Amino acid sequence: MSAVVVVGAGIVGSSVAYELARRGVPVTLLEQGPAPATGVTGDSFAWVRGSGGHWPSGAQDLREHVLADYRRLENELPHVTLRRTGSLSWADTPAQESRPGPGQLRIGRSDVAALEPNLRHPPDQAIYTPSDAGVDPTAMTYALAAAAGAHGATVLHNTAVTSLQVTDGRVEGVLTSTGLHAAATVVLAAGTGVPKLCEPLTADLAIAASPATLARVTAPPGLVKTIVASPDFEVREVRDGDLLLVVPHAEGTAASLEQAAQDAFQHLKAAFQESDDCRLLGYRTGTRPMPAHGPVIGPVTHDRSVYVAVMHSAISLAPTVGRLIADELVTGRPAPELRHCRPRVR
Repeated sequence: MSAVVVVGAGIVGSSVAYELARRGVPVTLLEQGPAPATGVTGDSFAWVRGSGGHWPSGAQDLREHVLADYRRLENELPHVTLRRTGSLSWADTPAQESRPGPGQLRIGRSDVAALEPNLRHPPDQAIYTPSDAGVDPTAMTYALAAAAGAHGATVLHNTAVTSLQVTDGRVEGVLTSTGLHAAATVVLAAGTGVPKLCEPLTADLAIAASPATLARVTAPPGLVKTIVASPDFEVREVRDGDLLLVVPHAEGTAASLEQAAQDAFQHLKAAFQESDDCRLLGYRTGTRPMPAHGPVIGPVTHDRSVYVAVMHSAISLAPTVGRLIADELVTGRPAPELRHCRPRVR
């Protein structure tokens, strides 16, 4: 196989590099930060689900593989472990409630209370998805990058890609802060940075940047049992006594963001008993890539020398996408599961 350069050592790029390396492909994984997952991957809520939620366009074709690919990675990589807690979600009013999808159950107040015994006021009904899980995205990305290296990949940090190297109309690698990295194929998995790198090409990439803020909260272990998505907040326990709390986006000043984090924290404390010992440790805003029409995965040049992989939610989809991209690049055969994810090339 010809050499491949993968740009971006977030969860998607690290998954692609791992899957290529284990198939014997010479691959170099480039990351502008000092370590894997220093971008938006590390700022992810990391809710892994194969049902429920919003699955636009081609994501629908990938969702059925999510849980199986995570189980596969758990068997292959000892440091990848899911917290299989299931999830509970409910709306403000019956009119806003969604119907249960495959693998989901509508449950009543007593069942909600059994699953979340610390809730002060369990809702009359909620959607329960027993297969939902959480993952530590940073630990998982480290594991993928390390496994790629163990299979022969070159993993370079502090290596910012400044542009594609184009010779006579063909991309032959990338120019970086440390020099040229030649490759027959370049895979761009750098999230919101992908459109700028593709500016010299004829691709039409509609990828917006969406801010997302997460707060970290210390709490009594087991205060939150499942992944809870209520009208006022979303929260899950990452590890014993460590909660991750979604903060609604606040436009404006740093003071506005501080107030939004404090409000979300107070909603959490009001919702759960035994929450007096909870402490807000801090919060951080990341910038998620949000393709307008679902995942964008595939070649953006007619000679297939540049391949993009941008999606939301990357945490759920990365193991499946890494496997499918590696298969496409190795065999040259298009993966039918990706047929609705292709970028538009003029």
